Amino acid sequence: MSVNSERLLDTFCTLVRIDNPSGHEAAMAAHLIERCTALGMQCEQDAMGNVIARLAGVGPPILFSAHMDSVAPCIGKQPVVRDGVVYSAGDTVLGADDLAGVTAFLEGIQAAKERGQPHRAAELVLTVQEEIGLKGARGLDYRRLQAKHGIAFDLNGPVGNICVGSPAHDSFTARIIGAAAHAGVEPEKGISAIQVAASAIAAMPLGRLDDETTANIGSIEGGKANNIVPDVVVIKGEARSRSLTKLDGQWATMRQALEDAAARFGARVEIDYTRHYAASVLDPESSIVQLVSRAVRAVGLQPELVVTGGGSDVSIISSKGIETANLSMGYDQIHSVNENIAVSEIEHAAQIVLNLLTTIEV
Repeated sequence: MSVNSERLLDTFCTLVRIDNPSGHEAAMAAHLIERCTALGMQCEQDAMGNVIARLAGVGPPILFSAHMDSVAPCIGKQPVVRDGVVYSAGDTVLGADDLAGVTAFLEGIQAAKERGQPHRAAELVLTVQEEIGLKGARGLDYRRLQAKHGIAFDLNGPVGNICVGSPAHDSFTARIIGAAAHAGVEPEKGISAIQVAASAIAAMPLGRLDDETTANIGSIEGGKANNIVPDVVVIKGEARSRSLTKLDGQWATMRQALEDAAARFGARVEIDYTRHYAASVLDPESSIVQLVSRAVRAVGLQPELVVTGGGSDVSIISSKGIETANLSMGYDQIHSVNENIAVSEIEHAAQIVLNLLTTIEV
């Protein structure tokens, strides 16, 4: 029971050559619908552009999730294969994030069908606009899905790693409003929004706060000229934690720091706050983690349970009641023109998919 390595590499290189910037995945979606239809899958596409392809089989379906878009620069991607590793040509990303995951699912499904024996049912969800805010996953109508468990391949690290924890994510934009004045003639009449911002930020715990909580100020903009007391500053920041209690506490501290600083200097602050997604935490003894762990061992790898500080489509999917494990894909230097992936890593991922489909546990 194995995958077709030559076909797998050809599939991956074909996908890489298709332009797929976020918000412009139509060509990729059309190609994947054609491929899935050829595999006998029933395909549909929603208004967002997400593709759902259903594989008929035995028992309740398992969800397979990957995203179709890549970060810029991704126009004119050309794969370069050298010594068992696929590289970008050096002027674009490669797009292994997440086209390697898409490839693994396609090859695993095709290999399962070629066996000519019963296999598990599956729902393959290919999302758009993951790289610009998980927009495809947010816009998906989950009533269309029957799966209660699933996997994605959208995580750094060697194939075999299984993510059992990712954080909830909050962000904010704070607009501090002071008062402008001539900095040399009558600075007493001004209220420096930059000084207020500096005071607020100095009171915030930032960086890695503990093993599951982080906070950051990502940008600060304001001021017009050296001789003007700055009247407006805009601060953007975030906090993340796998503990909702800790995240709520950190956000309360950051908000209080902003409000206290504004009050102390006689300024005003307007705050826009967003919770982007909830934490996704899997019990190591859960059925999906155990199922995937067995599949990883079956292909000769050792499963390792890990946590991450980032979000993915899995953050949204899990919040919809589908217990989903994010698996490492083995790509390296993603989101850069040096992105690359070993062909063996895609093969391992496809073999895991094949094992999940052909080891039927209902």
